Amino acid sequence: MTVRRAFLGPAGTFTEEALLSLGTEGIDPVPFATIGEVFAAVASGGCDEGVVPIENSVEGSVNETLDALAFDHELHITAELVRDIHHSLVVAPGVRLEDVTAIVSKPEATAQARTWLAANLPGRAAVAANSTAEAVQRAVAEPGLAAIGTTLAARLYAGEVLQEAIEDFAGNQTRFVVIGRGTCEPTGHDKTSLALFMQRNKPGALLMILSEFAYGQIDLTKIQSRPTKKQLGHYMFFVDIEGHITDPSIALALKCLELKLREVKVLGSYPRAV
Repeated sequence: MTVRRAFLGPAGTFTEEALLSLGTEGIDPVPFATIGEVFAAVASGGCDEGVVPIENSVEGSVNETLDALAFDHELHITAELVRDIHHSLVVAPGVRLEDVTAIVSKPEATAQARTWLAANLPGRAAVAANSTAEAVQRAVAEPGLAAIGTTLAARLYAGEVLQEAIEDFAGNQTRFVVIGRGTCEPTGHDKTSLALFMQRNKPGALLMILSEFAYGQIDLTKIQSRPTKKQLGHYMFFVDIEGHITDPSIALALKCLELKLREVKVLGSYPRAV
């Protein structure tokens, strides 16, 4: 049986690299232009799973992914993986560094190489693209443009890599998640992601949430507030904790929170990335 796995495309993105690292046997990769389209494809049944970025060590969380999980769909995270991110400067064959008149890429990728760009291509305009792979396609088609993208995209679209590893931080990593339906069985090496919605804003609300995890000696690996999209000043919290929802301490903490909050939405309980 072939599994149709949606991903943030087009071919040659960092997300496709992440997808390929999961293995290709029995997998039919299907590219989509936006994260929202990946979620919609899985939610409609057009694809069985999806792979999307959720967090970068330099730029922070990918809010489009978080919001899709919390507000737009009833899909779950079923796996995560962490990938080192290495940006390459890609041009059309024969283009030299001094020929470059503008830089094209996703704004996040351009930001992650700003120091290298300032030192080696000062004064060049930054042009936004929907993905690093699209940026490479444009650079190959328009000599004078230089794309920040993957070596995979350079190979796919016949580009030339002028410089590898132009990212400003050697530890640049992105966390990707697989989204799908159903829940994962506990492995003993798990993580649970939650969206927590308060009844109303009041003093001590965050302390109350944190206390439930502290009482259960549950390790929080991430907490982030986001607007509820209902009213200015109203926020909810994204929380990642170590452990599985079937662990007794976590199950008890969630039951207690359900009595105190408007909604406790489990976004997934899945094996942690190695």
